[in-house]
Amino acid sequence: MTRYLPVDPETMSEAQRAVHDSIASGPRGAVFGPFPVLLHSPGLADNVQKLGAFLRFGSALPGNLREIAVLATARFWEAEFEWYAHAPIARDEGVSEAVVEAIRRGEEPDFADAAEAAVWRFTTMLHRTRSVDDATYRGTQALLGQEALTDLIAVAGYYTLLAMTLNVYRVPTPDGSRAFGG
Repeated sequence: MTRYLPVDPETMSEAQRAVHDSIASGPRGAVFGPFPVLLHSPGLADNVQKLGAFLRFGSALPGNLREIAVLATARFWEAEFEWYAHAPIARDEGVSEAVVEAIRRGEEPDFADAAEAAVWRFTTMLHRTRSVDDATYRGTQALLGQEALTDLIAVAGYYTLLAMTLNVYRVPTPDGSRAFGG
Protein backbone atom coordinates (compact mmCIF):
# COMPACT_ATOMS: atom_id res chain seq x y z
CA MET A 1 0.00 0.00 0.00
CA THR A 2 1.36 3.40 -0.97
CA ARG A 3 1.39 5.77 1.95
CA TYR A 4 3.74 8.40 0.64
CA LEU A 5 1.13 10.78 -0.71
CA PRO A 6 2.65 14.24 -0.98
CA VAL A 7 0.33 17.10 -1.75
CA ASP A 8 0.40 17.74 -5.49
CA PRO A 9 1.68 21.28 -6.16
CA GLU A 10 -0.83 21.56 -9.03
CA THR A 11 -3.84 21.04 -6.75
CA MET A 12 -2.74 22.84 -3.56
CA SER A 13 -5.22 24.97 -1.72
CA GLU A 14 -4.35 28.59 -1.07
CA ALA A 15 -3.35 27.71 2.51
CA GLN A 16 -1.18 24.81 1.35
CA ARG A 17 0.50 26.98 -1.28
CA ALA A 18 1.27 29.69 1.28
CA VAL A 19 2.95 27.21 3.64
CA HIS A 20 4.74 25.46 0.76
CA ASP A 21 6.15 28.76 -0.46
CA SER A 22 7.11 29.81 3.07
CA ILE A 23 9.09 26.60 3.55
CA ALA A 24 10.69 26.79 0.10
CA SER A 25 11.80 30.39 0.63
CA GLY A 26 13.01 29.82 4.21
CA PRO A 27 16.29 28.44 5.54
CA ARG A 28 15.54 24.90 4.28
CA GLY A 29 15.34 26.18 0.70
CA ALA A 30 13.04 23.38 -0.46
CA VAL A 31 9.99 21.35 0.57
CA PHE A 32 11.19 17.80 1.27
CA GLY A 33 11.19 15.06 3.89
CA PRO A 34 8.06 15.18 6.03
CA PHE A 35 6.79 18.49 4.68
CA PRO A 36 5.19 17.29 1.41
CA VAL A 37 2.86 15.06 3.46
CA LEU A 38 2.45 17.49 6.36
CA LEU A 39 0.96 19.93 3.85
CA HIS A 40 -2.23 17.85 4.01
CA SER A 41 -2.74 19.87 7.20
CA PRO A 42 -1.39 23.32 6.28
CA GLY A 43 -1.84 24.81 9.74
CA LEU A 44 0.10 21.96 11.28
CA ALA A 45 2.77 22.09 8.55
CA ASP A 46 3.26 25.80 9.10
CA ASN A 47 3.67 25.49 12.86
CA VAL A 48 5.90 22.42 12.55
CA GLN A 49 8.19 24.15 10.06
CA LYS A 50 8.40 27.27 12.26
CA LEU A 51 9.32 25.24 15.33
CA GLY A 52 11.86 23.27 13.31
CA ALA A 53 13.42 26.41 11.88
CA PHE A 54 13.86 27.78 15.40
CA LEU A 55 15.31 24.54 16.77
CA ARG A 56 17.68 24.08 13.86
CA PHE A 57 18.70 27.67 13.17
CA GLY A 58 17.98 29.70 16.31
CA SER A 59 18.08 27.67 19.50
CA ALA A 60 20.65 27.89 22.28
CA LEU A 61 21.80 24.33 21.56
CA PRO A 62 25.04 24.30 19.54
CA GLY A 63 24.83 22.54 16.17
CA ASN A 64 26.94 19.51 17.07
CA LEU A 65 24.83 18.85 20.17
CA ARG A 66 21.58 19.37 18.29
CA GLU A 67 22.65 16.89 15.65
CA ILE A 68 23.69 14.28 18.23
CA ALA A 69 20.15 14.53 19.62
CA VAL A 70 18.63 14.33 16.11
CA LEU A 71 20.69 11.25 15.25
CA ALA A 72 19.84 9.57 18.56
CA THR A 73 16.17 10.24 17.81
CA ALA A 74 16.43 9.00 14.22
CA ARG A 75 18.15 5.85 15.47
CA PHE A 76 15.56 5.20 18.18
CA TRP A 77 12.71 5.53 15.68
CA GLU A 78 14.68 3.97 12.80
CA ALA A 79 13.64 6.96 10.72
CA GLU A 80 15.54 6.43 7.49
CA PHE A 81 14.85 9.84 5.91
CA GLU A 82 15.71 11.66 9.14
CA TRP A 83 19.03 9.81 9.26
CA TYR A 84 19.65 10.42 5.56
CA ALA A 85 19.10 14.16 6.01
CA HIS A 86 20.91 14.66 9.31
CA ALA A 87 23.99 12.40 9.25
CA PRO A 88 25.69 14.77 6.76
CA ILE A 89 24.57 17.81 8.79
CA ALA A 90 26.03 16.23 11.93
CA ARG A 91 29.36 15.76 10.18
CA ASP A 92 29.25 19.36 8.94
CA GLU A 93 28.60 20.49 12.52
CA GLY A 94 31.76 18.71 13.69
CA VAL A 95 30.39 15.38 14.95
CA SER A 96 33.03 12.75 14.23
CA GLU A 97 32.42 9.96 11.75
CA ALA A 98 33.09 7.42 14.51
CA VAL A 99 30.31 8.91 16.65
CA VAL A 100 27.88 9.07 13.72
CA GLU A 101 28.59 5.43 12.84
CA ALA A 102 28.27 4.20 16.44
CA ILE A 103 24.89 5.89 16.78
CA ARG A 104 23.78 4.37 13.47
CA ARG A 105 24.74 0.91 14.73
CA GLY A 106 22.86 1.51 17.99
CA GLU A 107 26.04 1.46 20.07
CA GLU A 108 27.27 3.88 22.70
CA PRO A 109 29.81 6.13 21.01
CA ASP A 110 33.25 6.85 22.45
CA PHE A 111 32.91 10.60 22.84
CA ALA A 112 35.86 12.98 23.09
CA ASP A 113 33.51 15.80 24.14
CA ALA A 114 31.69 15.69 27.50
CA ALA A 115 28.74 17.77 26.26
CA GLU A 116 28.22 15.48 23.26
CA ALA A 117 28.28 12.45 25.56
CA ALA A 118 25.79 14.10 27.92
CA VAL A 119 23.41 14.97 25.08
CA TRP A 120 23.57 11.43 23.70
CA ARG A 121 22.94 9.90 27.16
CA PHE A 122 20.12 12.34 27.91
CA THR A 123 18.36 11.87 24.56
CA THR A 124 18.79 8.10 24.53
CA MET A 125 17.51 7.77 28.10
CA LEU A 126 14.59 10.10 27.38
CA HIS A 127 13.49 7.95 24.43
CA ARG A 128 14.01 4.60 26.15
CA THR A 129 12.49 5.45 29.54
CA ARG A 130 10.30 8.46 28.69
CA SER A 131 12.21 10.53 31.27
CA VAL A 132 15.72 10.98 32.65
CA ASP A 133 17.11 10.22 36.07
CA ASP A 134 18.29 12.98 38.41
CA ALA A 135 22.00 12.42 37.78
CA THR A 136 21.56 12.64 34.01
CA TYR A 137 19.40 15.75 34.35
CA ARG A 138 21.84 17.51 36.71
CA GLY A 139 24.90 16.59 34.64
CA THR A 140 23.37 17.75 31.38
CA GLN A 141 22.03 20.92 32.98
CA ALA A 142 25.49 21.73 34.40
CA LEU A 143 27.13 21.29 30.98
CA LEU A 144 24.51 23.02 28.83
CA GLY A 145 22.67 25.48 31.05
CA GLN A 146 18.91 25.61 31.46
CA GLU A 147 18.02 27.24 28.14
CA ALA A 148 19.97 24.76 26.00
CA LEU A 149 18.67 21.86 28.12
CA THR A 150 15.11 23.00 27.44
CA ASP A 151 15.91 23.28 23.74
CA LEU A 152 17.40 19.76 23.84
CA ILE A 153 14.12 18.33 25.15
CA ALA A 154 12.27 20.17 22.38
CA VAL A 155 14.68 18.81 19.74
CA ALA A 156 14.02 15.26 20.92
CA GLY A 157 10.27 15.85 20.81
CA TYR A 158 10.25 17.69 17.49
CA TYR A 159 12.33 15.09 15.69
CA THR A 160 10.17 12.36 17.23
CA LEU A 161 7.17 14.02 15.57
CA LEU A 162 9.04 14.09 12.28
CA ALA A 163 10.22 10.48 12.68
CA MET A 164 6.67 9.32 13.32
CA THR A 165 5.44 11.23 10.27
CA LEU A 166 8.24 9.91 8.08
CA ASN A 167 7.73 6.33 9.25
CA VAL A 168 3.94 6.27 8.98
CA TYR A 169 3.95 7.86 5.52
CA ARG A 170 6.97 5.73 4.56
CA VAL A 171 8.78 8.72 3.14
CA PRO A 172 11.63 7.33 1.03
CA THR A 173 15.15 8.65 0.95
CA PRO A 174 15.91 10.30 -2.40
CA ASP A 175 18.55 7.70 -3.27
CA GLY A 176 16.77 4.69 -1.76
CA SER A 177 19.48 4.24 0.88
CA ARG A 178 18.72 2.61 4.22
CA ALA A 179 20.80 3.25 7.31
CA PHE A 180 19.13 0.66 9.50
CA GLY A 181 18.41 -2.22 7.10
CA GLY A 182 15.04 -3.91 7.11
